[in-house]
This record gives sequence, C-alpha cells and structure tokens, in this order.
Amino acid sequence: MNKGGLLAGMLGAATIGLVVIGTVWPVSSARAYAGGQGLLRSSSTPEAAVQNLGDQIRAQAWQRAYESLANKAQFTEPEFVGDLMGYYPNLRTYSGVDHVEVFPLHASDNDAEVQLKLYWSTVVGPSVSTRDLHVVRDGDHWVAEWPIVKRPVVPPQVIPVNYLRWDVIYRGPGDDWGTQDVESPHVRIVDMHPVQRAEGLVILGELLNEDVVPAYVSVTATLLGKDQTPFATEGSFDKISHLLLPKQVTPFLIQFPGASLSDVQSVRMTPFSTLVPASADPVIEIDNEHLNPAPGASLTGQLINQSGQVVNVAHVLGTFYDSTGHVVWIADQYVDSALLPQTPVPFEIHIPEDLARKVSSERTVVASYTAGGVS
Repeated sequence: MNKGGLLAGMLGAATIGLVVIGTVWPVSSARAYAGGQGLLRSSSTPEAAVQNLGDQIRAQAWQRAYESLANKAQFTEPEFVGDLMGYYPNLRTYSGVDHVEVFPLHASDNDAEVQLKLYWSTVVGPSVSTRDLHVVRDGDHWVAEWPIVKRPVVPPQVIPVNYLRWDVIYRGPGDDWGTQDVESPHVRIVDMHPVQRAEGLVILGELLNEDVVPAYVSVTATLLGKDQTPFATEGSFDKISHLLLPKQVTPFLIQFPGASLSDVQSVRMTPFSTLVPASADPVIEIDNEHLNPAPGASLTGQLINQSGQVVNVAHVLGTFYDSTGHVVWIADQYVDSALLPQTPVPFEIHIPEDLARKVSSERTVVASYTAGGVS
C-alpha cells in the first residue's frame, strides 16, 4: 500500500471512531437537542424546568416551549411568541438569545418561584430581559407557567397630523445649476471634554444644529500625542442622535478603549453634517421622568408615542450635568419593543456609581426609527 492509501485508511478509521464516540458519549449540547427534537434534560427540579424552557426559547423552538407550559390554555402560541419577540418589527426582530440564566427565588413541596434571565444579542449590543416564573409540580416533574403580558390594544381613533416637514430637491444630471448644489447645514460643537475611565479615554460633548434645515450629523475625535502626532481616531456611533432638526442639540460620546489621558496633548474634533429630508413626526413624549440617586443610580421614565404610526425602535439618550452645567456623563438605552400610538413604554438608563453624586440635572432626547425611515 502506498503512503496515500495508508493515510486515507487512517483518516477513515479515525472518522469512524469519532462517530462512534459521539454516538455513545454525546456532548451536552447534542444531548440537549437530539436531532433537533426535544430536550432530554430531566425536569425533576423547578430550576431544571425553567432551564429547559430557556433553552427552547434560545433555540426558537416555539411550539415545544409553548407546549411545555402549565398555563398554555390562557393564551395562544402566537401570543406567547409575540410576548417574547414583539408583535411589531422591533429591536428583537433581528436578535437572538445568546444564553440564559436561572435563579431560584422560593420553593415548597408543590410550587416554586424561579427567575429566568434572557441575554439577547442585538445589532446594537447585548440586552437583558427578566421574567419571574411560577413553577408547579406535575407528578414526578415540574412545569413552568409563563407570565404572559397581553398585547396592548390601541382603540380606534383619529390623530390629527400637524407637523413640520422638510423635503430636499437635489440638482439632477440634466439641470443647469452650475456647480453649486444644496449647502450642508451648519453645525457646531458647543461642549467637549475628555474623561478618563477604567476602560479607557472617553470624549463627552454636545453638538448643535444652528441652521434652519435638518441635518444628519456625526462627530470624530483624533487624539494628538505630545509631539502633536495623531495616534488614534474614533467616531460617534450609537451614543448620539444622528438626525437633528433646526436648533436641536444632541449629546455625543466617543470611546478610546485602552487610551490614557496622560498620553494626550490635545484632541482634534471634526463634526460632519449633511442635508437630509426630515419631519418633526413622530412626536415622542417623555413622561414621569425621575433621577434615582446612588446606589443603583438611574434615570427612569416612560415614552409615549404621540403620533399615529408605530415606532419600531426608540433610542433614549440621557445627558447628565453637574451644578455648573458641564456634562458629567452620557448614557443611553435602546427600547427593545415597538412604541404603539398613545401606549406608555418604560425606560431605565443606568448611571455609573462614581459619577452619580456629581449629577445635578439631566436632559433626555429620543431618536426614533420607523420601518419607513429615521426621525
């Protein structure tokens, strides 16, 4: 036998051996879903029952997850899926559960309370949702009851539309306008300063659209060393409201992971703007806003969509100021459920404990994203 035949024989024998090993001693992930079917883990404890449910949700095995519930007669499978993923396109529509955690809260011989944490991976970063489940004994195993949140019902109504709108007409290929086109809006950085954090250097600031037309904006920062040589450039991505109507202000936060303020001689800021069509609708009201002090410092409130259209994703930006009016910190939250007309949705923005005691006031703005565009 030549060397090639010998090698092929060895590889074939090794493959058969691995298949046998995998069949006789499968790994835990393979045992969890045998051929993509049901969970094989025993539900002999309340925690195991909730863990099974969490794994089914993570795998989006909706039918099996729904069928395993003790209280499924109270709602339909589409209502169960809608409660988890939303009834309208939203941040979770293109998300998945990365992993789950289970925490026992209380237990007796026949029932228990267990907390389920779902860690979602979204296009804008991780998101965590928590549900407290009631679990009951059914013979020799346990089954969970799902705490369904019913879909909000928006009553029939007429919402008058009365808002400003800006359209843009650009020069076409057949138009003789010379070389000049519509000028970009005038924007200006009204506040900027660096802050050293454990994770690196952070540039905080605010940007003003001082024009009479809407602007799509962004900001980049370049760090210059002691010899005035640039050594790092980063831009604002999600900690900014990119669409600014005339005279509106947005906060911005730019991160330089691992950078140290002691290595920086100066910072070069470059704002960018372009003219875009826009409207002042949808209007999102911020209600019941409250600054909660440390420990557990946060900004809480409710968003109320005052328009007649569904807002698919809402991005809440909080700017926190000290007693002199300087920006102390900027934090945000993407609301992972759609905003229905006239339906309050809560939000909570966390503030670092070491900065919370410096906060004297705050300002909140909301950027909204709809299926037909950005506002």
